[in-house]
Amino acid sequence: MQKNALKFLTLMLCIGVSTVYAQTTQTIKREFKFGKIAPTEFEVKATGQDSSASAIKLFDVGDCYFEYNPTGGFIYVFERHIRYKILNKNGYDLANYRVELYRNSNSAKEDLSFMDAATYNMVDGKMVTSKLNKDARFTEEFDKNNVVKKFALPNVKEGSIIEFKYKIKSDFIFTLRGWKFQSNIPTLWSEYNVKIPEYLTYKNNLSGYYQVDHPLHQNVSASYVPGLSSTAVYDKYCAANVPALKEEPYVTTMDDYIPKIKFELRATQFPGELYQDFNGSWSKIINGLAQDEKFGGFINKNSYAKSVLPGILKGEKDTLAAVKLIFNYVKNNLKWNKEYSEYAKETNPKSIFEKKTGSSADINLSLLSLLKEAKIEAYPVLISTRENGEHPGYPVESAFNNIIGVTQIGNTLYFLDATDKDLPVGMLDYENLSHQGFYMNLKSFNGKWLSTEPSLSSEKIFVYNMTLDKENKLTGKINQYSKGYSALNLRNKYRKTNNETEFVKNFKKDKTGLEISNYKIDNLDNLDELLTESMDVVIEDNVEEAGNLVYFTPLLFERTKENLFKLEQRKFPVDFAYPFKESYRITINFPEDYEVDKLPKGGVYKLPEDNGTFTINYVAEGKTLMVRSIISVNKSLYTPEEYFDLKELFKTVVEKQAEQIVFKKKV
Repeated sequence: MQKNALKFLTLMLCIGVSTVYAQTTQTIKREFKFGKIAPTEFEVKATGQDSSASAIKLFDVGDCYFEYNPTGGFIYVFERHIRYKILNKNGYDLANYRVELYRNSNSAKEDLSFMDAATYNMVDGKMVTSKLNKDARFTEEFDKNNVVKKFALPNVKEGSIIEFKYKIKSDFIFTLRGWKFQSNIPTLWSEYNVKIPEYLTYKNNLSGYYQVDHPLHQNVSASYVPGLSSTAVYDKYCAANVPALKEEPYVTTMDDYIPKIKFELRATQFPGELYQDFNGSWSKIINGLAQDEKFGGFINKNSYAKSVLPGILKGEKDTLAAVKLIFNYVKNNLKWNKEYSEYAKETNPKSIFEKKTGSSADINLSLLSLLKEAKIEAYPVLISTRENGEHPGYPVESAFNNIIGVTQIGNTLYFLDATDKDLPVGMLDYENLSHQGFYMNLKSFNGKWLSTEPSLSSEKIFVYNMTLDKENKLTGKINQYSKGYSALNLRNKYRKTNNETEFVKNFKKDKTGLEISNYKIDNLDNLDELLTESMDVVIEDNVEEAGNLVYFTPLLFERTKENLFKLEQRKFPVDFAYPFKESYRITINFPEDYEVDKLPKGGVYKLPEDNGTFTINYVAEGKTLMVRSIISVNKSLYTPEEYFDLKELFKTVVEKQAEQIVFKKKV
């Protein structure tokens, strides 16, 4: 505790708190006692890079330890004590605290066994305490497996201090509650203490982009059964003076970069019993999944597949064509409920098809069952979605949250995800583009990581053919072509609207002066063809006139108006999920009495090693002006070291696409 106290003292001094705040170790120790508030805590202010913070987390201390229940074995206990200083109104929401609890279909559950909370305000030089009212406690049944306990503190103002202290008891010892050492507000002190019985072995995954200290790792005495002494492994993790986490564009999830620790049970060794390995190796994990009735057992259930396959295949012998027929059957008969899962909810595909809806596992494991019965070799691939975060890479099953399929035809791998009707064979949903997935052979119990980098390019092509009249009105035709993820995004957007009229209205929303007629979309349902849009347009209010000069920005609505990369430095990789290309071909016919007075200078701008390019050029021939512009982002992932060049490239895009053409009217 002495070492941590000194860190805490140093921390408080660093952010400009009065030196009176913590002159002794005893003062620091009082910080961890509920309701014991030092007067100088009300003087804490945020400075430096966090000067605009809405609140400060004064401390956040967690304890995880085990108790023995003679009727059900070990449970774990999670205690948390957290205290905030509210700096302005934007921090008021911190007074509304949520505790999420889980229960399964059996009797196993999590219970909130204790909760205390209070608000503290200085009034006329004295501290006034407002306790948590009984009528400010709420329980919300989120679904059949999840309960949310809500608590609302009273009398929260600018300058208030609030704190919560609670205890959870959990039957689910396979994965312990982890700990995050950083949040969206600055944290002065974050500490997590974990005591694990000698009979249990856990894998711990410490990750993130901020230093977390591990000052203690030692054996301590413990007693779980009366009269039987044993030991536990005690670990302390802590971090001081942690800045607020700043959102950055184009990341998988900010959770990937938060310093955090997670725990998953690896093995047990109880007195008088054999060592039991749960997931010490990939083969152990694969074996467990193969035997599970809602995974390997589910795939092997073939009664439904036998009954429907003849009608699906109709004698088709070509393997790829057969895969597409089965794939489309699943997409057309099962609707995704937007839930990601590794395990099916039922034990038989027949039940899923009767319900006509299900999770990602329900759908993709049903697909694998049909392919197996059709004698087409296809395998499950475990995925951690982008929102779920990057998998640590070593054997940890709980870090996955999704399942897809893969098959190899000739020398080509085809990933299979039947959750979206607009996903063709070989293409993965955006959330599954986490760079790699873990392939498994459920017969040989081996597996390996596979790259999930997209093989299908994503491209958007804009073609404008316009005529400018003397009233500076543009008329003509716009054609837009989309493929890859650009087409997928457009299809999803189109299907979310009620009708074409609403879609066109939304398309026009941020395009001043645009009127559209004869809108047409082709290949909406033909996923292997180029998605094409065409429309007749009239565009006003996009040309400026001053005297005999006419000013015009030729990229119109398609120019990049803002550089999303604004930070001077970037700590995290830039993750676009997939490479992409945007091409613009704009042709303008202008009146006889107009002359080109000034054309912007074109150019080619490249990232090192040809990792991205931007080109733009202008050509005037007679009374026709042609503009060509291409943005190519050639990688899905850029390192923090490549960030500056990427930022400069998009700065150039914004500047060059905003340049105007100047016409001069003849007099």
